[in-house]
Amino acid sequence: MSNTKLVNKAPVVATIVATFLAIIKFVFWILSWSVALLSSAMDSLLDMGVSIFNYFAIKFAQTPADEDHPYWHGKIEGIAATIEWTVITLSGLYIVYESVRKFFHPEPIHHLDWSLIVMIISIIATWGLVWFLTYVYKKTGNLVVKWDSLHYKMDLITNVAVLLTLVVILFFPNLVWLDALIWFIIWIYIIHEAFELIKEWIDLLLDRALPEHDEIEKILEEYSKKWKIKSYHCLRTRAGWNKDKFVEFHFVLDPQTTILKAHEIWDEIEEKIKQLDPDANWYVIWHSDPYDDSDINWCK
Repeated sequence: MSNTKLVNKAPVVATIVATFLAIIKFVFWILSWSVALLSSAMDSLLDMGVSIFNYFAIKFAQTPADEDHPYWHGKIEGIAATIEWTVITLSGLYIVYESVRKFFHPEPIHHLDWSLIVMIISIIATWGLVWFLTYVYKKTGNLVVKWDSLHYKMDLITNVAVLLTLVVILFFPNLVWLDALIWFIIWIYIIHEAFELIKEWIDLLLDRALPEHDEIEKILEEYSKKWKIKSYHCLRTRAGWNKDKFVEFHFVLDPQTTILKAHEIWDEIEEKIKQLDPDANWYVIWHSDPYDDSDINWCK
């Protein structure tokens, strides 16, 4: 299966799993009235909507470059992730409110055995989904799939925590307030993790320099000495969609240098840069100058 088909399949599988889990959790929440199950059911419902949204975001991101968008449409995925983070954070705050309310006004949990069965099913299904999404991300490098994978990993943690909470309440019914307290703690953790994840997307949208930026600088310095390049300037690096990485720089050559010789120099530099991450799609763009024009180009 091609990487494109694999990426497109990921949100479809996630939607199917999330829909299945949402249905069974809502059914058993009505029977048990556990705020943990309600929270988990709402989370699965949210997951379903997010996965559907991800599907269309991924499809749009695959739209070929056009006259108005020569650098493709991949950054729509960063916008999609920002929306996901906002929705998840807001829903988390609502669940925290419900948890606080139930902490001070605890209600008995009915049909605890059914709730335990639901959570075991959820853990198995979510673990399978996390494995699949992680596999797709490692295969394709798609950031939306990575975000989904990490998001469902957090779901897996919450499902395990809910299961442990229900087991404790099964043996110690007087600790019913623990149902609300544990979920409150879990949602604080989820909001924190979501914040860490969104920073990666913001970096993508703001064209943050590549992690390899310093190493690329060293390569340019190394080859400047080898080829007696006078200097280089205007080095810019940024990440693109999936595994795309962009590098731009100017180097100052002797005005008598032939175009053929300049290309020979650039080919060596490009190959060296590509070795930093062989799996990435590198786009190395260079410009040769007869003198240092960094002041004119507002760069250094």
